[in-house]
Amino acid sequence: MRKFVIGDIHGGLLALKQVMKKAQVTEKDTLIFLGDYVDGWSQSPQVIDYLIDLQSRQNCICIRGNHDDLLVEWLKNAKNNELWYQHGGEATVLAYEKLNDEQKQIHIKFLENLKDYYIDAENRLFVHAGFSNLNGVSYEYFSKTFYWDRTLWETALSLDPNMKEDDLYYPKRFTLYKEIFIGHTPVTRIGKTVPIKKACVWNVDTGAAFKGPLTIMNVETKEFWQSDPLNELYFDERGRN
Repeated sequence: MRKFVIGDIHGGLLALKQVMKKAQVTEKDTLIFLGDYVDGWSQSPQVIDYLIDLQSRQNCICIRGNHDDLLVEWLKNAKNNELWYQHGGEATVLAYEKLNDEQKQIHIKFLENLKDYYIDAENRLFVHAGFSNLNGVSYEYFSKTFYWDRTLWETALSLDPNMKEDDLYYPKRFTLYKEIFIGHTPVTRIGKTVPIKKACVWNVDTGAAFKGPLTIMNVETKEFWQSDPLNELYFDERGRN
């Protein structure tokens, strides 16, 4: 049995199917999805249907992303959010026009049951964005931090790689877990399209919402597989570009 972590999908079902095939995922494998299943490309409802079906056949841990939270707010309350609309929500709203109320209720249930974070038996933390409490995720006061934070990754990027963990100024957040796996902030912002490790933090969001590929990575070995760039798979769409 292998354990895989998958970065932000953003409505790109074609890419998800592609990486599952490339990694030769079987029903014996555990899959940890880091959130942001929706917003960007045109197949957000189909991505959720795919994950619901996958959960019925194998061990899947689905973590909540900020875009998933924005979607469930809209589905439940028809809450207009112009900023969301401009950052991928438009494609999602258009796609959900084709679903009936029963299908939407199934998706609401899925979205409401997403996990804020997951810690495995090896003390590896999987979370969409990050956390701020210096004592760890179980002490976090504002749960939205788990899927909106950017300070964890920003701190990891700016940290002097020569600083030792026992240094007085070493960030305590990086000493709590063996490894931390996140998405949320695409590595394309620093000119990369592969998973990047800084301190103990692995960022697996390789820019699938934009012009990057979707990534699936073996948690143990760090071997990874990638889809074609999403703008090539959905050549007649703009995604979040």
